[in-house]
Amino acid sequence: MPSVTRKNRPHEGVPMRAWSVLLVLCGAIFLEGIDVAMLNVALPAIRADLGLSTGVLSGVVSAYVLGYGGFMLLGGRAADLLGRRRMFLSWLVVFLAFSGLGGLATEGWMLLAARFATGVAAAFLAPAGLALVTGHFPEGPQRTRALGVYAGTAAGGFSLGLVAGGLLTSIGWRWVFFAPVVLATLILIAAVPLLRDDGPRPPRAIFDLAGAVTVTTGMLLLVYGVVRLEHGLTAGTLAVFALAATALALFVAIERRAAAPLVRLAILRSPSLVRTNLVALLFLASFAGFQFMVTLYLQELRGWSPLQTGLAMLVVGIDTVLAPTLTPWLVDRFGTGRVLFGGVASAVAAYSLFLPVAPDRTYAAMLPGLLLLGLAFALSYGPLTMAATDGVDEPEHGLAGGLLYTSIQFGTALGIAGVTALSTAGGMDGIRAGLVLPVVAAAAALGVTAVGLRRTPPSAPPPGGDVPSARSSASR
Repeated sequence: MPSVTRKNRPHEGVPMRAWSVLLVLCGAIFLEGIDVAMLNVALPAIRADLGLSTGVLSGVVSAYVLGYGGFMLLGGRAADLLGRRRMFLSWLVVFLAFSGLGGLATEGWMLLAARFATGVAAAFLAPAGLALVTGHFPEGPQRTRALGVYAGTAAGGFSLGLVAGGLLTSIGWRWVFFAPVVLATLILIAAVPLLRDDGPRPPRAIFDLAGAVTVTTGMLLLVYGVVRLEHGLTAGTLAVFALAATALALFVAIERRAAAPLVRLAILRSPSLVRTNLVALLFLASFAGFQFMVTLYLQELRGWSPLQTGLAMLVVGIDTVLAPTLTPWLVDRFGTGRVLFGGVASAVAAYSLFLPVAPDRTYAAMLPGLLLLGLAFALSYGPLTMAATDGVDEPEHGLAGGLLYTSIQFGTALGIAGVTALSTAGGMDGIRAGLVLPVVAAAAALGVTAVGLRRTPPSAPPPGGDVPSARSSASR
């Protein structure tokens, strides 16, 4: 009995230094989330100041997604092969530098270039950070707790970034870019002495250059094709998708013959891994589309200021409290899959409540949906992060993180492209049409999650006889 009690204490057996490392890594993932969310609130102010067209304004968001999604698989594998600490610190510097350059932009092309480079930096930074978290905490309740805190901080960045973006934009939109520079500098100062290289690496880091070139080319083209969908399924978009498919097919052929492949293709044969990434894609597609539509509704149709918009969305930030406290306990009690199902179901309900939106709808009528959205993030983002590396060998945690964040970025791009295409009518009719997509995408994610629950063996015991935790294959 005493041994079981010790296993259930999340801090026992883990050095305080590991929790200090977690705090630094949480700062980095919070930085990434808040950076994206703040920019979304500031878009109308940026367009007014720089005189950007709608296409260029959309490109400011798409450029980041293009760099992030295009280089994510390469970033994830680079962390495993070249060192997670090295990748984390070096690309944090790049993120810091180009975020600052974005704040100095005076032309649309400068902002586009800065956002693309920032996205590339995030593509190397994010999977290295996730792999560092899993490397510092043993599998079981400690890792479940750590990942709950980590994912909760990431989700909090998305929601609190809306408030911070409103506050900073009221001062000046350039502070949306300068504030992350200050935060990134503080994280860098703390990370240098704390982080050590961890996790096994190949004795010789043989880099699959041909695989790296083809997969990055294919991913860039694929993301670009998704971004172009907001203008319709044109012949040019189909050509981009065809080139992407060719590059990715060539990549698969190279990986099958490579002595040291960039991506071990067998990792993609896991049904659980595929379901996790598909749910992540659909969940973020629904959220990105919803956030984009609600921002336009509140600012351009209702005439609310960026600060009012941010404060209105503040209640979504309840995930910042719930994700690191309630979610790990629920995962240990009920398993990752059931908690995820509850979170995605909350998202379906939240988006459905917004469908009857009207020009004079009161904030009190919007509040239940926003609260449900905060609960949805609290119950979904953590389990998705936990499931991303569950059952994956330690040397491939960077790759698994890369797959998860690639799915997230594809979902973001699809969500924005989809609602943009649906809302071409403009005005209130356009907003109502665009808000249908988040409901459909979240419902599809709920269906995929339910498939995973049905395939769970009814009496599968947790591995090793430990108390139930996210590492149980049955929990997914």
